[in-house]
Amino acid sequence: ITVYKSPSCGCCVGYVAELEKFGFDVEVISSNNIASIKQEKSIPRNMESCHTSVIGDYFIEGHVPIEVVKKLLNEKPTIDGIALPNMPAGSPGMPGIKSGKFVIYSITNGISEIYTEV
Repeated sequence: ITVYKSPSCGCCVGYVAELEKFGFDVEVISSNNIASIKQEKSIPRNMESCHTSVIGDYFIEGHVPIEVVKKLLNEKPTIDGIALPNMPAGSPGMPGIKSGKFVIYSITNGISEIYTEV
């Protein structure tokens, strides 16, 4: 999995650590222009977070829980990727306490819909 992040982002480092903890081989690419990867993947602005990961043909936007990443890879749906918008407290790599369900969206051709809630 390749994680595209800003050089100064600390929470992205936490997300990478979570991926590695669950056995993913992670390549980190630091860039001052991660907006270009979001544009390339047609990630809507309201679905954006601080980093974008790519694994196979899928993107994973933001601090998506690892169990949802595994669900994506096991189910192999016909979508472009998944997103957990913003940077919710208590999500992998983010400090704080989770307060309610995380809503993860699937995105296909720039159109989002609910994929799952955890």
